[in-house]
Amino acid sequence: MTMSGLELAIVAFLGLAIGSFLNVVIHRLPRGASIVSPGSRCPACGYALRAMDNIPVASYLMLRGRCRQCGVRISPRYPLVEIATAALFVLHYFVFGWTPILAVRLLFAASLVALFAIDLEHHLLPDAITLPGIGVGLLSSLFLPPGIRDALIGILAGGGVLWLIGEAYYRYAGEEGMGGGDVKMLAMIGAFLGWQLVIVTLVFSSIAGSVIGVLLIVTKRGGLKYALPYGTFLALAALVSSLAGAQIVNWYVGMYYP
Repeated sequence: MTMSGLELAIVAFLGLAIGSFLNVVIHRLPRGASIVSPGSRCPACGYALRAMDNIPVASYLMLRGRCRQCGVRISPRYPLVEIATAALFVLHYFVFGWTPILAVRLLFAASLVALFAIDLEHHLLPDAITLPGIGVGLLSSLFLPPGIRDALIGILAGGGVLWLIGEAYYRYAGEEGMGGGDVKMLAMIGAFLGWQLVIVTLVFSSIAGSVIGVLLIVTKRGGLKYALPYGTFLALAALVSSLAGAQIVNWYVGMYYP
C-alpha cells in the first residue's frame, strides 16, 4: 500500500469510528441523555455492548442486525451512518488532501450527518450542535478559508434569509413556517463555508425540498401543510457545497464573465 493509500485507509477508518460515535449522538441527544455515559447498550433490553459488539459495520453484520442478548432488530441506521460518514471523510480527503482545512471540513461533515439524521427522525435541529458549530466555524475562519469577513457575512446572510422567510410566512399565514433550528443551522453553514456557498446551499436545498414536496403531493403522501424536515435538505446541500461549491460558483460566474 502506498503512503497515499495508507492515508486514505486512515481517513476511512476515522470516518467509521466517528460515525459510530455519531450514532450515539443521534440516539441520545434528542432524548436529553448524556452522550458520554453510560456506555453503549441495547435500547430494548439494556444489554451493555462489549468491545466486539462495537466494531463499526462489522459488528452489525456479524450479529445479523440483532441484539446479542435479546435478539431485537437493530436499526439499519447504525451501519448506514457509519458508512456514510466514512464515505464523506474519504471524499473530503480527495478534495482537500492532507491540509489543515481538511480537519475543519471533516468536523463540519460529521455535524451535518448528525443533524440530517436527527431532523429526519425527530424534526429537530439541536442547539447543542448548531450553536457550538457557529463558534467553531467562525474561529477556524480566522486562519482558514473562507476568512473571517466571508464567514461573518455568511452567518448574517444564512441565518438572516431564513429568519426573514419564516417571519414573512408567519405574518402572512399566522403560523410558523420556518423553525429556529433551520435558521441556526444555516448560520452554522455560513460560518464554515462563507456567504457564497451559503447561497449555493440555499439554492440546492430549496430545489431538493420543492422536488420532494411535489412528489409527496403527487403520490398523495403529503399535502401543502405537510412539514418537511428542511434541515435534512440543508445538510445534503451543504455537503455538496463543501465538496464542490467552489467549482459550482466558478462555473456559474464563468458563464457571465468568461
